[in-house]
Amino acid sequence: MEKVTLQNPDEIFQFLADVSLRGGDVAPESLLDLVLEEGFTEPIYLNASGEDPQAFYQGKPNAWAVYQIREWKRVMTISRGAGQERRVQITETP
Repeated sequence: MEKVTLQNPDEIFQFLADVSLRGGDVAPESLLDLVLEEGFTEPIYLNASGEDPQAFYQGKPNAWAVYQIREWKRVMTISRGAGQERRVQITETP
């Protein structure tokens, strides 16, 4: 998949709703569910890159492997490397 960068909250929410993850401990029906569960209600930036065969975009496999979602000073990173479990990390930036 080609790298995606979005900076419009409505576009970010639509994109996240179209992504689903399977396999491992982190496997929400849609990525939007996970992001909202973590309290990210006003995302201002999204970056998606890499390729994960257990990630699906609009039902098609091999979506992105790394997602970074920024909401003001907080950044949520969802990532999965080849042969590794998916990780979710939330950090605060200065």
